[in-house]
Amino acid sequence: MKHLRVLFVLLFVCPLAYAGDGAAKPLIVVLNAFEPELQATLKNLGLDPVKSALPRIHGVPFYRGEVDGKDVLVVETGMSMVNAALSLQLTLDRFPVTQVLFAGVAGGIDPALAVGDVVIPERWAYHGEAAYFNPDGKGGYIISDYFTPKYSNFGMIFPGNVQATTAATGKFQDTATFPSDPALLAVARRAVEKVGPFKSEHTGRVLKVEVGGTGVSGTVFMDNAEYRKFVFKVWHARCLDMETTAYAHVCYTNHVPFLAVRSLSDLAGGQVGKNVEEANDTPSSTNAARVLREIIREM
Repeated sequence: MKHLRVLFVLLFVCPLAYAGDGAAKPLIVVLNAFEPELQATLKNLGLDPVKSALPRIHGVPFYRGEVDGKDVLVVETGMSMVNAALSLQLTLDRFPVTQVLFAGVAGGIDPALAVGDVVIPERWAYHGEAAYFNPDGKGGYIISDYFTPKYSNFGMIFPGNVQATTAATGKFQDTATFPSDPALLAVARRAVEKVGPFKSEHTGRVLKVEVGGTGVSGTVFMDNAEYRKFVFKVWHARCLDMETTAYAHVCYTNHVPFLAVRSLSDLAGGQVGKNVEEANDTPSSTNAARVLREIIREM
């Protein structure tokens, strides 16, 4: 009876058992934030959404299968940074993860990029980690003593860095950016050479697929032309989204290699008229998933 109680506890607290035989094998995790990204990823990786589904953990969906000889776990994290961080940490705590990848959409910040283009940044920053200050009545702002400006401001908004920690540092330290893994970036560069420029199935335009630069994330859906210019000026950002820096931050703290592939679904306010991001979610998600599949082949 004692042995049965121990087995029950292990099965209850260790969701690795959900995966069946071979669950302790190392896993490549592929993250998506919402349904269009998830469906594009499952399709491009050749995973059946019903047959590959695992039991949900705290409501978070998981899908598992073999892709190009690799054991892959696909996770829909939910949109925005708190959901992103929560779902990824839950995954790392319960599965033997060796690398974390992402495929999905973003808003374009770099004026050299257009809707549909694919970017794989080398680093990620928070654009919304900031202090908001009162005007001083003289054209400036009343800056609190604790705050030392590190970047130019956007009106009352003064960006700052986040405090991050790892087991190696043992303390929270000012952290400007979170890196993509150098080895995965090297794999991505080889994969991009192989996939080459390809036409969008949505528009027929030949898409750019580029590795490098900075991506930024925040808790807002950004659709403002002036703030877009500000973000490009301060971070020279290529794209902007609502999750990736949180993923990169969690991987940094856990010492897990990370890489994100983002295809532009909109121009984050740089367009003429209304933002039509929703019409581009599925085709842009497909562009990102196509590049991700080539990266997995190359790993």
